[in-house]
Amino acid sequence: MTQTQPETRINELRELLANLSYQYHVLDDPSVEDAVYDSLFSELKKLESENPELVTPDSPTQRVGGELIGGFKKVTHSSRMLSLNDVFDRADVEAWVTRMDKLLPGRKHEFFADIKMDGLACALVYDDGVLKQAITRGDSFVGEDVTANVRTIANVPLRLRKAAGFEKFLIGRTEVRGEIVMLKKDFIKLNKERKAAGEPEFANPRNLAAGTIRQLDPKLVAERPLSFRAYDLLRDNTLDIPTNMYAYDVLSAIGLTRNKEAKVFDKLNDVMNFVDLWDKKRNDLPFNTDGLVIKVNDREQFDALGIVGKQPRAAVAYKYAAEQATTVVRDIVISIGRTGAATPVAVFDPVVVAGSTVQHASLHNADEIARKDIRVGDTVIIFKAGDIIPQVESVVTELRPKESITFDYQKALKQQYPELEFERHGDDVVYRVKGSSGDLILKRSVEYYASKGALDIDTLGEKNVVALVDAGLVHDIADIYKISVDDLLEIDRFADISAKKLVDAIQAKKNPPLEKFVLGLGIRHVGAQTAIDLVNHFHSLPAIQSATLEMLQQVEGVGKVVAESVLAWFADSDNEALLEKFDEVGVKPHFQKKSGKLNGKSFVVTGTLESMSRDQAADRIRALGGTFQTSIAKDTTYLVTGGKVGGSKLKKATEYGTKIITEAELVELMDIVNG
Repeated sequence: MTQTQPETRINELRELLANLSYQYHVLDDPSVEDAVYDSLFSELKKLESENPELVTPDSPTQRVGGELIGGFKKVTHSSRMLSLNDVFDRADVEAWVTRMDKLLPGRKHEFFADIKMDGLACALVYDDGVLKQAITRGDSFVGEDVTANVRTIANVPLRLRKAAGFEKFLIGRTEVRGEIVMLKKDFIKLNKERKAAGEPEFANPRNLAAGTIRQLDPKLVAERPLSFRAYDLLRDNTLDIPTNMYAYDVLSAIGLTRNKEAKVFDKLNDVMNFVDLWDKKRNDLPFNTDGLVIKVNDREQFDALGIVGKQPRAAVAYKYAAEQATTVVRDIVISIGRTGAATPVAVFDPVVVAGSTVQHASLHNADEIARKDIRVGDTVIIFKAGDIIPQVESVVTELRPKESITFDYQKALKQQYPELEFERHGDDVVYRVKGSSGDLILKRSVEYYASKGALDIDTLGEKNVVALVDAGLVHDIADIYKISVDDLLEIDRFADISAKKLVDAIQAKKNPPLEKFVLGLGIRHVGAQTAIDLVNHFHSLPAIQSATLEMLQQVEGVGKVVAESVLAWFADSDNEALLEKFDEVGVKPHFQKKSGKLNGKSFVVTGTLESMSRDQAADRIRALGGTFQTSIAKDTTYLVTGGKVGGSKLKKATEYGTKIITEAELVELMDIVNG
C-alpha cells in the first residue's frame, strides 16, 4: 500500500475535524467520543509540526472552538478564557516545573490541584452580588449570552451569599468561571425516564449539558438537572485574590458549588500521588473527568509567568490515558493457531490506548471484518476491552483512501498460505486448515519443538508425542514440562526407567538457547537462520514480542512477509497464553551474549540522544558485549534517558529497580570499558 502524502492527509483530517466540530458545537449531535476527536486532532498537530509550511489560518489547530447555534447575543469576555497545555506523565509535569523555574529562578512553587470536570465552560458575572450575565466560552475571546438558561440551574445563586470577611466580593464586579455539568446520577435517572417513555436515550452527560444550555427555550433547560461547579474567581483588583486556594474558599463562602477534592501541595511528589489517587478513584466522582488541573497556587506568580499563545505557563491539564484512539491499518495478516483456526490480525501504526502502546489487534474472523468493513489503509478507532485487549471498534470512513478495496478473506488465505486448503463448516465463523484436526497439528508442533534442530529433547520422538497427546497429558507445547513420572506410568508404553528418562530429558531443556526456543515455537517462515538473526538483533523474547513491523524489517534477512508472520504469531491470543504458560512452568530461554566488558549488562534507551542515534548506541553497546533492549524488563540493568523521555519507561524502571542513567553517563561508561 502506498503511503498517504502529508498534505493529502492533513487536508482530509481538517475536513473531518471540521465536520465533527460542527456536529458537536453547532448541531449538538456528536458522532464520536471525545477521545476519538482528540486522537485525530493530535495526529493533525503532529503532521503540521513536521510540515509547518502546510499550516493554514483555517486549520482547527489554530483556533479553540467553533460557531454556536441559535439567536444568542455575542459577548466579549473581560479576559480570555484560556485553554491549558496537556501533560500525560510525571516527566511532562517535571518538564513544566523546570520551565517555570527558569523564568522565576529561586521562587518556590506551591501547587494547587483539582479534578478537571468534563462539561461546558461558562462565566457568571455578578454586579454588586446580583447575577447579571452568563457567558459561554465560545472561541475564548467571545462567547454567547445564555443568562436566561443558566438562571434555571438550581445551584447557581441569583444573588451571592453574604459571608463575614468576604463582603467586598458583593461590591462591584465579581466573575465566577466554572463548568456546567450533568451529574452521573442525574444523567442515569433522566435516561431511565426517557426509556420508560419510549424516547431515545442521550449519549453522555457532557454532550447533553452542552446541548441543553444552547436551547432557545429556558423552559426546556429547566426540565433538565444541570449543575454548575466553579473553578475560578476574577476581580478587577487582582490583589483581592492572592491564591487559587483562597479563591476556592471565597467561592464556598459566597454560595458557589466547587470541588471539595481540591488541595494545595508543597512538593511535586505529593501532586503526583494526588494524580494517581484520582486516576484510581475517578469512577467514584459524581461527574465525569478525564484528568486534573495543576496550577501555581500564588496568583502573583501565576500572572508573572505569563501566557504563550493560548495557554498560561503556570497551569497544565494532566490527562489520564485515553480509552480510545485512532490509527491506520497497514495490513491484515492471518495466523494459524494450534487447532488449525485461521485468525486475522490487523497490523497498524503504533498508538497509545489506555496507557500502553498497541500495534496490532485480533479481528476475530472473516464475518467480523465484513461486518465492520475493515480494509487495509483504513483509519480505525481502537479501544481496549477491559483495559487489556486491544480491539477495533469501527472505521472512520471519511478518511478511507479512494483506492481501497474490500478485504477478500479467501484470497488472503490463498496468498498467505498457498500450500494449505481451508474450510468452514456450517455455522462455524472460523476458517480451519482442511483435513487437519487440532490434535494432528498439536502433535506436529510438539514434535517440531522437541526435534534436533530446535530443543533436541531426547526420547521425545513421534511415537511418544502421539502417546502423550492421545492420553490427554498435552494440550499445548508448554504442557510437556508439567508431565510427571506417575503420569507416564499410566500409559502402556512407559515403564519406570523410560518414564524417568523422558521426564529428565524434558526438564533438562528448561533453559534453552533463545534462538532454539524461538525456532521451536514454529512461527511460520522463521527457520533456524531467521531465528538466529532475530535473537542476535533483539537479544530477548520480550523485545521480539514487542517489536513493530518496521523494527522487525530492520533485521537482516527479514522482509515484510516474515515480519508480518512474526507479528501475527505474537498477536494471536492462543500464542500469548502459551508464552505465559512457558513462564509459569519455569522455562527461561537465555541469550548467549557476545564477549565484552559490558557482558551481562542490558540497556534501554528512552528519549532522543544528542551525541549518537539510538541505532548507534545499540551497536556500540552490543560491540562491547552488552544487550540493547527495546522495552524495560526485570533483567534490564540501565535505562538511559535522553530528551523527551517517555514516562511509562521511567515508571517501569522504578518498579523493577533498574538503574537510570543519563546519556553522558552512558558515554562515560562506554569510554571506561573501552579504556
